[in-house]
Amino acid sequence: MAGDIVRIAVHPAIGIARVGNSATEFFHGPELPDERPAAPGFHRDAQGAIKRQGARFRLYGYDADGRVVREVTADGHARITWRVHLANKKAAWYQFHLALDIPDARALAADRLTLRNKAEADRASLVIDPGSRTLSGSSAGTAAFDTGKIKGVTVRLGEMRTDALGRLTVLGGTGRSGSWNQSPLTGFANNDGWYDDTADGPVSATVTLDGRQIPVDPAWVVVAPPNYAPGLKSIRTLYDLLQDVFISKGRLPRPEKVSFTAHIEPVLRRFCELQWVNRGFAVQFGWGAPHHFLDPRRRARLAAPDDRNRETRRQLYLALRHYPRDGASPAPWPWIYGDAMASRPRSQLQHLALTATQDALLQRWVAGDFVPGNSADGPATLADAPLAEQPALLDRAALDHCLADAFHPGCEVTWPLRHDTLYTAPFRVRQRAPGQAEPSYGAELTPDVALSARGPLHAQGPGDLTRWMAVPWQADTASCRYGYESLAGLGPRYDPYLPTFWPARVPNQVLTEEAFRTVNTPPSSETVDRDAVFERRAVWLRGLTGATNLQQMTQMVKDWPKLGIVEARDYTVGDGRFPTRMHVESTPLAPLDAEPYDRNLINLHVPEAGLPTLDADAADTALSRAVRAAVERWGYDEAEVAVGYIDKIDPFHEGW
Repeated sequence: MAGDIVRIAVHPAIGIARVGNSATEFFHGPELPDERPAAPGFHRDAQGAIKRQGARFRLYGYDADGRVVREVTADGHARITWRVHLANKKAAWYQFHLALDIPDARALAADRLTLRNKAEADRASLVIDPGSRTLSGSSAGTAAFDTGKIKGVTVRLGEMRTDALGRLTVLGGTGRSGSWNQSPLTGFANNDGWYDDTADGPVSATVTLDGRQIPVDPAWVVVAPPNYAPGLKSIRTLYDLLQDVFISKGRLPRPEKVSFTAHIEPVLRRFCELQWVNRGFAVQFGWGAPHHFLDPRRRARLAAPDDRNRETRRQLYLALRHYPRDGASPAPWPWIYGDAMASRPRSQLQHLALTATQDALLQRWVAGDFVPGNSADGPATLADAPLAEQPALLDRAALDHCLADAFHPGCEVTWPLRHDTLYTAPFRVRQRAPGQAEPSYGAELTPDVALSARGPLHAQGPGDLTRWMAVPWQADTASCRYGYESLAGLGPRYDPYLPTFWPARVPNQVLTEEAFRTVNTPPSSETVDRDAVFERRAVWLRGLTGATNLQQMTQMVKDWPKLGIVEARDYTVGDGRFPTRMHVESTPLAPLDAEPYDRNLINLHVPEAGLPTLDADAADTALSRAVRAAVERWGYDEAEVAVGYIDKIDPFHEGW
C-alpha cells in the first residue's frame, strides 16, 4: 500500500492553537465540525487555569488519482521529521483601523496607515522570532519556541511535540502580554511598546516511506486567543468565508444539490445557538422565541420542500440582509457588526451579510430546490468517519470554529485571508521560501500598495497572518462588545444588546451557573419562577470594573483567565420545559464573581473624550456627563454604563 502513495499532505491545512495559562495541561482543538461537547470544567485544570488548545496535525497519503490511501504514521515503514516556525510580528507591522480591502479604508487619514512603534529604527528588534524547530519520530519529547525576543525581552511562543503515532501537536503561548518600556494601553489594537505571545507560521514534514522520500504539502498554524464559548459558531464562519472565496475563483465546485441539513439548517441553528451568548438573539431566536428555528414543528416546515411552505421560506430569506436593498440599516438579520463598523456609519459594511455562496444556497432552498436530508448525528470521533472524508473534515473543523465576522480586525485572523492569492490550493497557505526577504512597503501601507501585485497578500512567512491583529489581543477582546451608542443617539430606538461583534468567541450576556442550578432543579412547594430565571442573562464582562474602557482593557491583560467559560450542560429535570442542552457560563474566578450581573451592560461612546487637546479633568467631565445622560434617558444604574472614548468604533476620529 505504501507504493500507492505518490503525495502526502498535512491536515488540517490551517490549524488553530489557542493560548491558555495552564502550566501543564492542554487539549486538542476540534477535529470534527460538530464535535460532542466536553464535560463541564474540562477547559480548566485543577488549579483553575485555562488549558491551552493544541493544534494537532496528521499526514495523509494520496495516490496518483488524488484518492486518500491512508493516514501516514510513524510506523515501521515511515520516517517522519516535522518542522515548525512560529513568529510574532505585531509590533513591527502597520496599524490596524479598518480592513484595507474595503472602500471605507480609502478614507483613512495618513496617520492611520503608519507603522506601529514607528520611532523604533531597529525593526528586527520588534519581531519575536525564535527560528524553526524540528522533531523526528514518535513521542519525541518537546521542542520549545523559547528564544525569541522583543527589545531584549524573551517571549516564549509555545512548543511542539509528537505522540506515539508521530502526529504533531503545536501549542502556543500562555497568554503573556506586556510592555517592554512600561507604556500604558492607548487603544484596542495599536499599542506601541506592547507585545503578546500569539503567533503563526508554517508546518512542514519530511517523510520517507520504505526508503522513498515522498513530497509533502505543508500546512500553517495560527496561535489565537482563547475560545470562551467552545462549541458555538458564528453565523458566517471562517470556513464559510474561505469556501466562498474558492468557489468564486473556480477553485472549488459549487454544491450540486442543496441539502437542508448540510447547507441550510447549520445557518439557522447558529442564529438560535447565539442565544447562549447574546440576550438579543435569545429573545428572538432562543428557546420559545418567535424565530426558534429548532422547534420541531417549525423545523419540519422549514425542512419541507413543498409549495405549501414556500412563503415561510421566502419570508425568512427576505429578513436576511441584502446590501443593495438595506444599506447600513441595522434591522435585517444577522444583527452583527461588519468590517466597516463605525460610530457614524459610512457604508453598508456597517453590518454583516452572509456570503454569496450561502445566499445562493438559500435562494435554491426558497425555491424548493433542495432535499430534506438526514438529521442523524455525524461521527463521534474522526476515526468513525470514512477515511476518504477525514482530511476535509480536519480542514473544516479547524476553520468552522473561527470568526469571519467582523474583520475589525477579528479574533484568530483577519481580512488578508479572503484573498485567493494567499493560497496554493484551497485552504493551503502559500509559503515564502526560507531566507527570502519580504519587500519593504514604506512608512505607510496604503490600500493600493496592500492590494497590489507587490503587496503582502501573496506568499507568507512566519508571523505574517497574525501581524495584522491587535496587540495585545486582550485589548481587542475587551472591546468587542455590543449595542454601541453615543450621546448623539440617546433615544428610544436603542437596543443595549444589539448589534454585536463576536459573541460566539467573546460572549456578551450569559446564563450563569447559579441560574442554571435553579432552572435544573425540579419544582418544589416553594414558588420559584424558573422561566424568569432562565431568561435572565448576566453581562459576561461584568468583572471589568475600571471607570473607562482603557482601564478595563488594562484589567483584561491581567484577568483574562478569570472570565467564565460558556460550557454545554444537560438539562436533567426531564419535563421538556427547557432545552435539553444549555450553554452555561462557569462561575468566574474571584474577584470577578462578586460583581452585579448588569455591570457594563451599556456601551457608551464619548467621542470628545478622546480629543488630544483635552486635559484629564475635562475628559472626566465629558464622561460623567455621558453617564448622567444615559441614566436619565434609560433609567440604568451608573455601574451598568461602560463609558469612554472607544477607538474601536471611531477609525476616522469623527469626534476630533
